[in-house]
Amino acid sequence: MMKQSVAKISCVVMAGIVFPLFAGIFDNAWIKGTTDKNPLSYKAGEEMVFTLELQGVDGDIPDGEYTLWWKRSDDFGATEEGSIPLAKTPFVYRTKLENPGFVRLEAYVVDKDGNRVVKKFTGDTSTPEGRKAMNEFERKKKNVFFDGGAGAEIESLSLAQEAEPADFDEFWARQFARLDKVPIREERIEIESRNPKVRVFAVRIDCAGLRPVTGYLSIPKAVDEGAAFPCQLATHGYSGDRCVHSEKWEWYPSDKILLNINAHGLKLVEFGATEADTKALRWEVRSNGKTYAFDPEQNKDPEVAYFNGMVLRVKRALQYLKTLKGWNGKDLYASGGSQGGLQTIWAAGCGEGVTRADSSITWCCDMYMNNARLDKKASSNGWYIRWVPGVAYYDAAVWAKRIPLSCRTVVPRAGLGDYTCPPMGLAKLWNGIPGNKSITWVQGSEHGYVPPDYEGRDFTMEK
Repeated sequence: MMKQSVAKISCVVMAGIVFPLFAGIFDNAWIKGTTDKNPLSYKAGEEMVFTLELQGVDGDIPDGEYTLWWKRSDDFGATEEGSIPLAKTPFVYRTKLENPGFVRLEAYVVDKDGNRVVKKFTGDTSTPEGRKAMNEFERKKKNVFFDGGAGAEIESLSLAQEAEPADFDEFWARQFARLDKVPIREERIEIESRNPKVRVFAVRIDCAGLRPVTGYLSIPKAVDEGAAFPCQLATHGYSGDRCVHSEKWEWYPSDKILLNINAHGLKLVEFGATEADTKALRWEVRSNGKTYAFDPEQNKDPEVAYFNGMVLRVKRALQYLKTLKGWNGKDLYASGGSQGGLQTIWAAGCGEGVTRADSSITWCCDMYMNNARLDKKASSNGWYIRWVPGVAYYDAAVWAKRIPLSCRTVVPRAGLGDYTCPPMGLAKLWNGIPGNKSITWVQGSEHGYVPPDYEGRDFTMEK
């Protein structure tokens, strides 16, 4: 009887899964990383001092049970790694970089068998709030870790000559001429809106290339009474082989006209799409066994590279927004993260008069260096499009140079531990934008992870 009572206190059983209510010592833990100065301000050859501190540990750390494994790498292939007994006292690491670029420092809590510690969810899943919290927990990285870095003389970083095609502008003039031959023609189907002040439509817009622009358009009802608003284009991250009417309130703002497009021009359910269409798209976008945009054979010819149609759809979406009743005629925004950040840079540089571009964790910056990074086994998560000269026509850092000063370009997050979108490429993106720009570097941030806020985490540069 006593054992049964204890069991009720210590765990919750839900659908055959046991969730302990008592947290392990690391279930709320994370590692805070700081440097002895602004991590973007070092000179080549200057000592960089990192301090890593365990946070949120619940109780004492058992002797001999855990270690802190660490690895230092950089943009040029040099590596060093080691481990120390885990303690609550700070771990201080000193290094330097002789050339302009970035150092990466990773650290993980591991057990005595060398396995990375994995947090467990310890909340009460008997409530809707608890189940929601568990779902959010499951989507996050569960290790106790730090992944960040520092840069030396990053303001001097620029694209190699090979990374920028000599005929870049002439190439895109030819591509945009194809778009000019296709009239801006739309189909709309009104659908349910979660915001009573806004009307929402599924839309299909004719475009050059193999597929149209497709997505969801929200228009404030005040437009019918003569009000005018900014227009905003919202873009998606990688994959995007699914695009459905969102139930999220924020997708239907009452202070702007918003067009949310998928990356592929895929057929929407409102226009008769079925699951079979979604399955077919996953095969259709593949090339030589590789998922879309990753086939070097296809990318050798920039006119047939997968990104070609994506750029045209971004430009056509902006052209379409400017035709809408209710646009105020001056404010044109673009936004997105990762692949959506890449599309946002295309939007800002494609000549359609975008006035603000918010491009977070921007993908495909300096693809030439990414290829060199893989070859040298330098700091890398390895998820890069293989370099062939054809991909240079789509490189965000090349496009950045074409963004006019009339566009306010903001990079809300550039992770110093993000090696899906490496810091060196983002620095070259930043350096290439002529001006009217802002970037926020986030210490300890990977592509899909941002540590809790703390002093010494965020560093914003403005120009």
